[in-house]
Amino acid sequence: MGNSPQILEEPKETINNNNQRKLTLLPLIFLIHFQVSGGPFGEELAVKATGPFFAILGFLIFPFIWSIPQALLTAELATTFPGNGGYIIWASHAFGPFWGFLMGSWKFSSGVIINASYPIVCIDYLKLLFPVFTSGLPRFLAVSSATFILSFLNYTSLTIFSYASVALGTISLMPFLVMATASIPKIKPHRWMNLGQPGMKRDWNLYFNTLFWNLNYWDNVSTLAGEVEQPQKTFPKALLSAGILTCLAYVISLMSTTGSLELNQERWDDGFLAEAAGMIAGEWLKIWIEIGVVVSAIGVFEAQLSTSSFQLLGMAETGFLPRCFLWRSKWFDTPWVGILVSTLMTYGVSFMGFTNIISVANFLYGLGMLLEFSSFIWLRWKYPLLKRPFQVPMGIIGSIVMCLVSTGILIYVMAIVNEVVYVVSASLTLVGVVGYFFMSFCKSKRWLEFNNVEDEDERREQGSGSLSSGWVG
Repeated sequence: MGNSPQILEEPKETINNNNQRKLTLLPLIFLIHFQVSGGPFGEELAVKATGPFFAILGFLIFPFIWSIPQALLTAELATTFPGNGGYIIWASHAFGPFWGFLMGSWKFSSGVIINASYPIVCIDYLKLLFPVFTSGLPRFLAVSSATFILSFLNYTSLTIFSYASVALGTISLMPFLVMATASIPKIKPHRWMNLGQPGMKRDWNLYFNTLFWNLNYWDNVSTLAGEVEQPQKTFPKALLSAGILTCLAYVISLMSTTGSLELNQERWDDGFLAEAAGMIAGEWLKIWIEIGVVVSAIGVFEAQLSTSSFQLLGMAETGFLPRCFLWRSKWFDTPWVGILVSTLMTYGVSFMGFTNIISVANFLYGLGMLLEFSSFIWLRWKYPLLKRPFQVPMGIIGSIVMCLVSTGILIYVMAIVNEVVYVVSASLTLVGVVGYFFMSFCKSKRWLEFNNVEDEDERREQGSGSLSSGWVG
């Protein structure tokens, strides 16, 4: 990307890394849980699309062919390159800085777009109790207020480094445990085999997008690797624990509701789990689920916003973005520039429509994952002796097969979207390409201040004989 300017004095709002609070195991488990899921909210559409049998089957099988490979890949690469750049660093080391920047562009765009869906889901559940939020000005104000209030909470770091994420996760999952217990006497196993109501056409597009949306984003936590205490030990444990917690929440809630209620497939929209809780145990549990949704939306939004803002910080650390993205709040140690940029972009797409939001976010994320799988295989092939604190327990052939299965799922999900998704995704990809060359031009002209990482990388490689955490120019 050209020669970097001399590193100037640290901005006053940038805090030394040694003084930063670090993420420990338990908060990290729940942070990953919120980045991927936050609870079983949103799984309803899988039942509406295909009926109980395929919905349950999907949430049982999809974790093994998609979620677990993605988590294993993340554990290996995040512990090998424990920097805030995450997947950007991986792609840069594998294929060069252009691809690293493009990876960052795809994943960041996907993250800020998908984050717009969580206030919408929250309001969709609340409108069951408060119909005023269904449409019009009240809905606009509710979505806007939720977005900016939650962004301020992220700025204060309340939900990032502390045990607040653990509390949010516990509160959001407890009512589903109660619902599952209350449903046991009412469950009739033959209902799980229901293939859907007669006359209702199966919507495989909606089905796979729902599975993809609910069981995705395991690698997002890699952009926080620089904030994790002992990442080489903590990451694998946290990913395994979060995976078990997340998948059990989906399957248990799905089996308890579909097994204890007569199927009315048309009602299985976002928010139906609260209605189901009311049918199973009473109005009190419905209200508790509503509260759980609000709590979950807070946790999911905060986790995704943290991912996006720390990704921008990581891109600044590795010289892709100007140094202003390194600035942290002197009060809360959070990357306030990244939070501000991410919030404004999220709010900008908040009223695009729920289905389009999910489809565009999934497509962009899919592009990034294709590059991520390629980076994983190429780094295995190119640097077989590279020290890997955690390594996926299979050789190069097994790793290729694992990635090919996941790649097949990606290609299918990306092929069934509509033309609008292709146009929006192509436009954002073009923005990423232009952004790379524009940043290179600004760096060569010294119009903006960038971190100078090339010399440091070269010294580290000469001294250790291994790759460093920065990108190689």
